Amino acid sequence: MGLQWVILSYVVAAEAALAIMLTLPYPKALKSRFVSLISLILQPSLFIVPFAAFQLLDIYWKNEHRLMCTGEICTAAERDRYDKSIYKAQRNAILCTAACLLYWCIYRICKYHKELSSMEEEEKRYKDQ
Repeated sequence: MGLQWVILSYVVAAEAALAIMLTLPYPKALKSRFVSLISLILQPSLFIVPFAAFQLLDIYWKNEHRLMCTGEICTAAERDRYDKSIYKAQRNAILCTAACLLYWCIYRICKYHKELSSMEEEEKRYKDQ
C-alpha cells in the first residue's frame, strides 16, 4: 500500500522540479525547445490526475469506514495510532491535491509559452508586411 504513495511523492517532486525549471529565465531558443519537450511529456503523464483522484477516493472511503477512537475505552496507544492514521490521511490528501495542481500549472505554463511564441511570430509577420 505504501508503494503508491512513494510513486506519487516522486511524481510530485518531479512536477515541482519541472515547474521550477519552466519558470527560470533561459535564452529564447533553449526555452522554446524545453517547453516543447515538456509539452510532449505532458500527454502521457496525464495518468497522474485519475491516479490521484482514485487515491483521494480511497482516502475518503477509509475515512468514512474508520473505527472511531474517542471514548474512554481506548488506550493511549490506540488513540496515538488513530491520530497517526488521521495525519497520514491528511498528508496523502495534500499530496494528491498537489499532484493535480502542479500538473495543471505545468500545462498552463507550457500553453502560455506556446501562445506567447505564436503571438511573437504573428507580430513579426505583421512587421514584415
